[in-house]
Amino acid sequence: MTTVDTVMSKHDNGLNFSTWFHTQNQVWKGSLESISFEQEAIKDKLMVLDKPCYIVKVAGKIGVTNEGYLSPADNATTTQTELLTFVAPIYIQQFGDPNFLSFHGVKYAYITGAMAGGIASEEMVIALGKAQILSSFGAGGLTTERLEAAINCIQQALPQGPYAFNLIHSPNEPAIERRAVDLYLKYQVRTVEASAFLDLTPNIVYYRVAGLGLNNANQIEIKNKVIAKISRREVATKFLQPAPARILKELLEQGLITELQATLAAKVPMADDITVEADSGGHTDNRPLVCLLPSIIALRDEIQAQYHYQIPIRIGVAGGIGTPQSALAAFMMGAAYIMTGSINQSCVESGACEHTKKLLAQAEMADMMMAPAADMFEMGVKLQVLKRGTMFPMRSQKLFELYRAYNSIEEIPLAEREKLEKQVFRKSIAEVWEGTAAYLSQKNPEKLGKAVNNPKLKMALIFRWYLGLSSRWSSSGEKGREVDYQIWCGPAMGGFNDWVRGSYLSEPNNRGVVDVANQIMTGAAFLYRVQNLKIQGLQASDYYSQYHPVRSTLVEILK
Repeated sequence: MTTVDTVMSKHDNGLNFSTWFHTQNQVWKGSLESISFEQEAIKDKLMVLDKPCYIVKVAGKIGVTNEGYLSPADNATTTQTELLTFVAPIYIQQFGDPNFLSFHGVKYAYITGAMAGGIASEEMVIALGKAQILSSFGAGGLTTERLEAAINCIQQALPQGPYAFNLIHSPNEPAIERRAVDLYLKYQVRTVEASAFLDLTPNIVYYRVAGLGLNNANQIEIKNKVIAKISRREVATKFLQPAPARILKELLEQGLITELQATLAAKVPMADDITVEADSGGHTDNRPLVCLLPSIIALRDEIQAQYHYQIPIRIGVAGGIGTPQSALAAFMMGAAYIMTGSINQSCVESGACEHTKKLLAQAEMADMMMAPAADMFEMGVKLQVLKRGTMFPMRSQKLFELYRAYNSIEEIPLAEREKLEKQVFRKSIAEVWEGTAAYLSQKNPEKLGKAVNNPKLKMALIFRWYLGLSSRWSSSGEKGREVDYQIWCGPAMGGFNDWVRGSYLSEPNNRGVVDVANQIMTGAAFLYRVQNLKIQGLQASDYYSQYHPVRSTLVEILK
């Protein structure tokens, strides 16, 4: 016979309950044997997310069970088990905006963002796509041939999706944008992640509007989906509104879109989803998420009230998302979805080399700094990179200082030039220019012609040789150039490493992008359950507020 004494623990399990929240409207009925009083067993029951969780008191001791049922309280009935509170089952699919799941055909409100140069690789996109998680291929900086090969590879592996491709803004070389758009339209790539845009360009408008049409019910059909990554209200406004009339007119005159498409474009926004990018790796304005997200959500609401779109634009978040806590915080602030970036770069499917992955796995939150960006060097735009284990941030900053101080390579003092050749370029400036000129003669002869007569531009192109190659060295694992690796990284990487320290995910070889996504989302659900119980009056020790990656636990949850 089971008695109260046989199921009670004599040890303190760290649970108490505030009488402020106590209610007698319902009672719990079930077997005493299903109630756990030991800390480890209680936490196991909290982790059973697909079952309800009942907090009960037996003979003054608080316990937890997933079994039994609730029954209306009857004043005439006495029971030795007192119900304190309970929470319903919770599923990971409940987080975020359900329209995001149906619109993109995914199971989680979770995306992995594009990391340029193929760091967000075909393998990464395919692995996540097969798990019904959206991932964006890192198309920035790749040749047309390389991008075309990636499209073919991913579409063959994921004929039904989901997948996305990055369209990165190239203010100095709009032809690069156009070539990417032409490929996306040619191969019917239906989702792009538009990033680093300072303003709308004819290229992104062309992609969006070329996919507009009417379905059999005479309703607007949007075939080309746009997820715009922004960090400024003025840029967000442009993507939240319909395409500008002046650009539509240009596209019409060029015969790239039809009159019908131009008319429909005035009724739909430029983006379906807006990713609010806070302090992140690569291009970033280092904005704090807690300030930026509410501001953009309010802006979305203002513009929605003006245009009355049939489907309101969803607002997601990126930047700093690397733990269950940060994911949960984003969802609780109203994010429709979350996007991870830096943490995926350290995963096995990443296009980064093994040395880079090891450096990332050792990174702490303070190991990042801002450095000049290769694609917008002359504009003074910076991006966030890893400084631990590499000299790239300091050396690239020195190049920018020289660019600002002098009007030509020849003006730079001889001693400084020799230092550049010996420490940074590891070849003569003449050799660097020769290689740069040979590249431009094939890819951008117009720019080469301008540089010949513009010493300042020529100097910038020489410096961009180092800035451009340093990120490729990090991906290819260029031997002897490890100290010059340009590794895009945000503080989320350090937070992730702190979270997984001591677990199987501490080793880069164990980091699979699908596993990381599942752990973060599962952890967020667990923490939500714990916080929900605390809000209802449960006073629990810190032990219950910790979620660490455990492979076996995850398998049980997801099977």
